[in-house]
Amino acid sequence: MDEDWFKSNDKGYSRPTLRSRQLRRNATEAERKLWPHLSARKLRGVRFNRQYPIGQFICDFVSRERRLVIELDGGQHAFSTEYDARRTAFLEVQGYKVLRFWNNEVLDNLDGVLAVIGQTLENMPSPSPSRRREGSLWARPLRGEKS
Repeated sequence: MDEDWFKSNDKGYSRPTLRSRQLRRNATEAERKLWPHLSARKLRGVRFNRQYPIGQFICDFVSRERRLVIELDGGQHAFSTEYDARRTAFLEVQGYKVLRFWNNEVLDNLDGVLAVIGQTLENMPSPSPSRRREGSLWARPLRGEKS
């Protein structure tokens, strides 16, 4: 199948899904090394998507449930700090926390990177707090629990 077929048959083509697919197929070495540790809810039971579009930007790794974006930056990002700052500001306005790592950090210190991501997830508020814990007036007692 060719690019033209994908463009005409991609239902979400107004979003950059075709570009997301291309980026997933052509992942950097650092992305390939980190992904097995984030996929299938392996880190703290949190689901991540790879090359996920948010607005006009495609983010390397995103937990939509926890509103966390993980960006891996190669050497080209040393020269695009203004662009990266605008991108981060946009994502933060959308309600996401952005973590940035250099590719060499992932390649040379994967355990440290995973520890930072894990600690960030631990310190983030629960995405759907328990109504009982929050003291909801309408929370019904659980079976066998006194009201």
